[in-house]
Amino acid sequence: MVEFATPSENQAEVILIGCGCPLRGMGWYHAVQMLGNECPSAKLCHVVEPWFLGGGADGPGGPEFAEFQKKSEEEHGVQFHKSVADLPPVAEGVKRLALISGRTVDNPRLLTEAIAAGCSVVYLEKPGAPTVAELEAMKKEAADANVAICMGYNKNVCKYVRKAREFAASTPGSHVTFVSNNTYEPTAASLGECFERNAEGMLKNMAIHELALLASFYDVTVDNIASVVVDKEFSSCQTLKGPSGKEWTDFDKVKFTIKTKTGKEVSVQADRCGGDTSYAMVSDEDGKELFRHSMPDEEDRANVAVLEAKYPGAMPYFFSQDPDYVTVKERVAKLCATGEEAKDIATIDIAIAALSVAEYLTPLMKEELA
Repeated sequence: MVEFATPSENQAEVILIGCGCPLRGMGWYHAVQMLGNECPSAKLCHVVEPWFLGGGADGPGGPEFAEFQKKSEEEHGVQFHKSVADLPPVAEGVKRLALISGRTVDNPRLLTEAIAAGCSVVYLEKPGAPTVAELEAMKKEAADANVAICMGYNKNVCKYVRKAREFAASTPGSHVTFVSNNTYEPTAASLGECFERNAEGMLKNMAIHELALLASFYDVTVDNIASVVVDKEFSSCQTLKGPSGKEWTDFDKVKFTIKTKTGKEVSVQADRCGGDTSYAMVSDEDGKELFRHSMPDEEDRANVAVLEAKYPGAMPYFFSQDPDYVTVKERVAKLCATGEEAKDIATIDIAIAALSVAEYLTPLMKEELA
C-alpha cells in the first residue's frame, strides 16, 4: 500500500467527482490520464463516486469499478469517497480543484458541495447545467465564493479548430464552417433512441461544442445575433418514438449561418449520421473550399491506435479527443496551482452564452423546418 496521494508544490490537488464505469465513463478517462502523469500540474488525490460506492456496487459495471478502485488505492494512493462531504479538509497551502464529471442535472448541487469542500477552481463538463437560469445562479455562487469555473469545452483547444482559425485570419473575405458528425444509423429506431437519451436536444448536446466556439471566438450571443439563415435543403427535424414509446422531436441534422451585429459571420453543420470525422472548413466569398482540417487527422489516428491497444473496449471518442482532454485539464490545473491564465479555456460566461444561443435557435429553426 502506498501513502495517500498528495500534490507537490506546483500541482493542484484534484478531486474527481463522478468517475463512472471503467471504459465507459468520461470521469474514468480523466482519472487514467492523470494517473498516467499526462497532466503534470494535476495530482489526482480523491475520487467521489456516489453510485458505484452505493446502490450501483453490485449492478452492471460495479465489479469493474471495484477493481479500478483497488488498483488506484494500492498503486497511486488515491482515496475514494461516497460523497463530497466525506472529503478531508484542505491541507495548509494546498490548492484544491474539483473536476465534476457526473450527470448534468446534478452539477448545480455538486458545485455548491465543491465550494464547501474548499475547492478554489471547478472544472465542469459541458453544458454545465440543464438551463441558462441554473448556470447564471452557479456563476453568482462561484463569484461570491471567489471560485473560478472552467468548462470542459475541449474543441476550444482542438488542433483542427486552431488551424482553421489561423488560415481564415490570414485569408481576407474567407468564411469558416464548423462541421460536427456522429455515427448513428439513419433509422427511426437508432435516431429515436438517440433523441430520447439526449432529451435536451441536439443544440444543447451534440452541437453545444460548436456554439461554445461561436461564443468564444466569434462574439456570438443572443443579443449580438443580427441574422440566422437555416440551410433547409440540408437540415432535417423529425418526430420519432424512443425505446420508452414516447415521441421526441429533434434535429437529426442541421446547418445554419449566423451573422453578428459586430460584423462576423460563421456557419455550423451537425449531422447525427454523418460519420466519425468532424472538421473545420474555410471557404472563399463564393463558397469554394480553400482549406479543411479534420479530427482525427493522421497524427491523431496514430495516437488512437496506441490507445485502442492500451484500453480495449473503451468509448472510441475518448481516443480521438485524447490530446485535447489533456490540454484542457493541464491548463485548468495550472490555473488552480499557480494562477497562470487558462488560455482559450471556456469560462462559465461562454457556457451561458452557448446554452442561451441553443435555447434561442431551437424553436426558431424548428419553425423554419416545419
